[in-house]
Amino acid sequence: MPRRRSAKQAPNDLPADVPAFVQALREISLAGRALSAKERHDLHNIGADAAERGVPLRELIKGHLAEMWRSWATLPGVDAAANTDALKRTGEAVFRAAEDAVGELTKGYEETQRWTVRRDESLRREFLDDLLTGRDVGQLAERAERYGLQLAGTNVVAAASASRPFLESSTATSSVQAAMSLRFSSRHVLVAARDGLLVCVVPHDLMGAPEEFARQVSEVAGRNSGWRVGLGQPHSGPGGAVRSFEQARNALDIAERLALTDRFVKAADLLVYQVLLRDSAALGELVTAVLEPLRAARGGAEHLVDTLEAYFASGRVTTATAQTLGIGVRTVTYRLNRVRELTGYRADDPAQAFTLQVAVLGARLLGRPQPGLAP
Repeated sequence: MPRRRSAKQAPNDLPADVPAFVQALREISLAGRALSAKERHDLHNIGADAAERGVPLRELIKGHLAEMWRSWATLPGVDAAANTDALKRTGEAVFRAAEDAVGELTKGYEETQRWTVRRDESLRREFLDDLLTGRDVGQLAERAERYGLQLAGTNVVAAASASRPFLESSTATSSVQAAMSLRFSSRHVLVAARDGLLVCVVPHDLMGAPEEFARQVSEVAGRNSGWRVGLGQPHSGPGGAVRSFEQARNALDIAERLALTDRFVKAADLLVYQVLLRDSAALGELVTAVLEPLRAARGGAEHLVDTLEAYFASGRVTTATAQTLGIGVRTVTYRLNRVRELTGYRADDPAQAFTLQVAVLGARLLGRPQPGLAP
């Protein structure tokens, strides 16, 4: 049976393998003091180190409390207690020290954890900026592995806009980040705010991720608010995310110009509009040549352009056009005839209708003001 230490034995004679926390408890059991500033500092650092190493906080606290229970019977103050009152005073000092120790461990752990979260968020923002601008291409692949992205593979980018810009520090941004990470794992989904947009980068074969991203955006922005998500096309390689992001932003821009009602717009579905915009000068000339004569109509061009837009959207059905605009069929027919008289183009002729439709779309894409079509 091991010899019990005498209460008069100096604490600094303790074996080197006794944990510092137990050594502090031995001294406290004799002196009845609180934890010293150095002991608090050491415990704070132990908590910080555990957070850095990924040790769960509950395991850290459990381990220290277990050390206290294991050493209780051999504490010098317990051994030296002459009566129940002395043992009670020793117990109070030891348990108070244990409580303070848990507080310091937790404080160090949580401070480091918060710092780690801020550091990771900063690294994620920097990586996203470099990824979506094509900077530091040589290091992108290595950095991408941290987020589970394979740049040699194929990825797709979705971008969300809302009535209020998305900020990295906003609750809306953190809510979408958390929801997407919970659903798909943070190792496969990268969500961050950039230029007022909320951007999501995912592998193209992660089924349902863009749609779930749109659903989460609707939750934080409000289903009745002016939010929209644009989806780029899948691309591979370090520059693939840049191209997909630009396509997602262009999809948002085109949807806004055309006042589309769709909340989820895909760049692949809007390619024809991008083709039109590639030669905006020629498109502007077409708009002017075809639609400018409509300004001579009584009341200006706006009601005629609106009628043409509704007519083409309804599949060139006059009754459906009348219902959309809330006017009579005769009024629709009259307006289409006025278009023919002023421009020379018939809306019911397939070839001529195509020219009119492209001109109407061009006016919207180029942001021509209404009423009137001049820039």
